[in-house]
Formats: sequence, C-alpha cells, structure tokens
Amino acid sequence: MPHYTKLGLLPRKRHVQFRRPDGALYSEEVFGTEGFVGPTTTMYHIHPPTQVYGWKPMYSTKTEYVEPEIMRMRHVKSAPMKPKGDFVTGRVVLFGNSDVEMAVGNPAEQMAYHFKNGQGDECHFIHYGSGICHTMLGTLKFGPRDYLVIPKGVIYKLIWDKRVNGPDGKPADGGPPISDCPFGKFLLIETCNGSHIGPPPRYVSKTHGQYLEHAPFCERDIRLPEFPMTWDEKGDFEVRIKARDLVHGYTYHYHPLDIVGWDGCYYPFIFNADDFAPITGKLHMPPPIHQTFEAHNFVICTFAPRLLDYHPQSIKVPYNHSNLDSDEVLYYVDGNFGSRKGIEIGSLTLHPQGIPHGPHPGTIEASLAATHTQELAVMCDTFRPLFPTKAAMEMDDTKYPASWQGEHFPGLSTGKMHLNGATVPPVHAAAFPREVHAVEVIKAEVAQSVLPAPGANGSANGNAVPQVKTVTANVWAP
Repeated sequence: MPHYTKLGLLPRKRHVQFRRPDGALYSEEVFGTEGFVGPTTTMYHIHPPTQVYGWKPMYSTKTEYVEPEIMRMRHVKSAPMKPKGDFVTGRVVLFGNSDVEMAVGNPAEQMAYHFKNGQGDECHFIHYGSGICHTMLGTLKFGPRDYLVIPKGVIYKLIWDKRVNGPDGKPADGGPPISDCPFGKFLLIETCNGSHIGPPPRYVSKTHGQYLEHAPFCERDIRLPEFPMTWDEKGDFEVRIKARDLVHGYTYHYHPLDIVGWDGCYYPFIFNADDFAPITGKLHMPPPIHQTFEAHNFVICTFAPRLLDYHPQSIKVPYNHSNLDSDEVLYYVDGNFGSRKGIEIGSLTLHPQGIPHGPHPGTIEASLAATHTQELAVMCDTFRPLFPTKAAMEMDDTKYPASWQGEHFPGLSTGKMHLNGATVPPVHAAAFPREVHAVEVIKAEVAQSVLPAPGANGSANGNAVPQVKTVTANVWAP
C-alpha cells in the first residue's frame, strides 16, 4: 500500500540501539522490496529472525497447463468442489500464465503451521466464511466479501471460524451446506512475475500516494493489522516457505510472530467489496471503472451492486466487445449477472482475447427496464493469454462456447423484421442462383441534378456532377 503506518513499540530513530526490558537488544529487520528502493517496512523482533534449522523440500507447486493451443470460451463450475486440504494445501489452480495464477479453495481443515509465500503476493477474495489471519505484522479479522491482500514474504497463519447453521437449519451466512463447505471458500489471485499488488496509479497522488477524490475507495476503507501481534515462545515452530515453485519446510527456534513493533509502507491489509463505490454513468461505462487493484500485466476489478445507466434509451448490459489485448476471467459471487445465462454462484468464465463476447440471447431486452443491479463479481484481466489446468477442465461446461447461439431479438428468425414501418418478408437464398450474391432493393428513388459552375459553390472543376437527392432502400441479403 502507498501510505505509511506503524504499530507497536519503536525507537525514535532507525538503526539505533533498541533494548528489551531485560537489557538485551531487539533484533531489527528491514523488510524491503525492489532492491530497497521500493516500499519497505522496518520490524523489531524479540529474537533474531535468522535462527532457523531443519529445512527440507516438501512438495512442488509448479502448475501444469493443458490445451495451451486451444482458444475458446470457458465456464468452470467451482461450486460443487469438495473440501480439500487447508488454506494453503487446498488451493486448486484453475487458470494462469507467467504473470498470475487464479485458484479457488474450500478448506477441509485448519492450518497447523505458519506459511510464507516467498514467490508472490496473494490476493484472497473471501466468498464464504470468517476468521482471523495472524501475521508477523499483526492480526486481521476477515469475513465475506473481503479482499485479504498478503504481500510476498509475510509470515502468517490463518484460522477459520467454523460455519454454523441459523435457527432455520440453514447456514447463517447464506452459503452452501456446512457439510460441503465446513470453513469457507475463497478465490486466490497470486502474482508469479515478481510484481506487487497495489492500487491503480491513477487513483493515488503521484507525489504523496494519497487516494484522490475520483477513486472509488480510499484509506478509510482499508483495514490494517491490529493487536495482538507478539508471541514470545520458545520451541520448534514449523514455517513453510513457497519459493521457486517448491514448498520448503523450516523450523524456527522461537515463535515466528515475535515482532514488537514496525513501521513502513509494506504490510497486509483488507478491503471489503461492499466499500467499493461504483462509478456510474448516463450510458454504459467501460470495465476499467471497476478496477480495484493491479500488478504487472494484470488488473483486478470489482463489479459491485450499483445503479444502472440512466439515459432514456440506454442499454443496461455490456455491449458486445473484443478486448484484443486481454484475457478476462470473472468469478461470480452473488446476484444475477444481467448479461449472462446459465451462470452459477461460484462459477468462473474465461473470455480469451480476440473473441467477441457480450450479452447472451434475450438479456438485452430483459434488462431495459432495470434501474439497478445487485450482482457482485470479481474480474481479473490479464495482458498475456491464460491457460487452463487439468482441474479446470474437470469442472468445464463444454456447452458454454455455443451459449450465444439463439434468437437475440424476437422476430429476426421468424421473418417478421420491420423496416421503415412496414413488415417485409425476407428474401430466401433459394430465389437466386448459388453463384450469384443478390440483394433485393424494395424501393429506391434517385434524382439527379447538375451542380452549378465553379465559383458558385467552390466545386473543383467545371464538369457537371450528379447529385443524389434521396435514397430510400430496404436491402435483404440471402
């Protein structure tokens, strides 16, 4: 994040003696990015953070993609996914490339260790569930619709609350049955190219990093780490570190969350999608107005509940479009997405660059009277092609690419299209020879007159130029 904050005990100056109550020195650690010229945090440990032993490789996290040569629309139904693993081991990667990976998780158990992603930033969108994320920089309480952003290198342990049923016997949070989702579900967007997740540059001041007035959220909407922060315990504590597409197991002599104070601009945080203030317009606005975060070669957007376009003849759903430089993944969180049919809560759709996509048949007319939408979706647009994994293919709806077929506007397929106020029957291909591409001009009135001589109207030469006065034509092509 761009703004400076601090928590806990700090000496007045950096890099000076700072002593514990027993007289020993606290261990200072500079937590820096981009070769110490990027965002940095300075931390003070009770014990030296270098006291580790017993490291060992555990398991590979290298993602294998399938069908890299095939470009088509995809609809992945993740809702039926069974509980698996914990918050880390249960992640199922569905799409990715050399810049970013997208995974979903439905944990079956709690974490019994601490974890550090030494390979990339993690942006978790919490769909269902709540709990506490204990990090080396403090505690973050999370719940539904939270974006939990954990930067590269931060040690943490996430503990879920167990989901419970309400008085009606159904889950109190409105989610799936507890037997199918005991703790919660989340979407993970993880950087793979060494870049960091942060606000779009256009949202913040170039000189001070402050959120500007036109941004759809600001510093007040961002939740920062809080106490409790410090554990002073001696023993054997497992910390798993992901780096180089491999999870390594390390053992710490002391509790890894032993920091008594820190300050800087590099820390985990939470932003809730309900705090996103959508930018709306008289006519349909383009997707960048929904942007929430970005990293190198991809952006994250929030399609939040909002008022719809208010021009008297506006079309309330997105226009057909070809995003020639981006692949688009949407994760459907809640509500009825107005331009789609057959989409479930928990579905993901992939629309690759260069293939036009837009409203499904019938959704344009159905949306015209709407004044607002309650839909909520998370979008990730990438600037390099995305590839599916085997897990994505197992959840893939193979009928989705053909789901735009059908009658978009009533009357077109029945031969009752109205032109110039009159009902005109279509001209069928059978009426013409196969080798002739013919059209029927129902009515044309062309009148010609001679333009005046040069000088009268500034014409380029003295030749008479025919002028078409009126042309009224109804054209049908077989």
